[in-house]
Amino acid sequence: MQDEVLERAASWRAGNRRVALATVIATWGSSPRPVGSQLAVDHAGAMVGSVSGGCIEAAVAHEAQQVIADGEPRLLDFGVTNERAWEVGLACGGRVEVYLERVE
Repeated sequence: MQDEVLERAASWRAGNRRVALATVIATWGSSPRPVGSQLAVDHAGAMVGSVSGGCIEAAVAHEAQQVIADGEPRLLDFGVTNERAWEVGLACGGRVEVYLERVE
């Protein structure tokens, strides 16, 4: 899956599309995707890959648009209690850190 994400991001860039790449760099507790999982997002909102699911993925896609616009990488940290876990896509609570950068 990671190769597909990187290949698609490279293809988008070759076609003059602006792209951001999100990578899971740390997890604690429950996390649907392991460290190293990636999501590529283009300036029009097209996505390939996955870093979590649920509200977290939507938040990462939103932040990706900001990274594409300003070129500033971001470190995103999502954490939830067991009570809110299902709402945001972390089935049993936990935390996930995602590094987001523009692909040049």
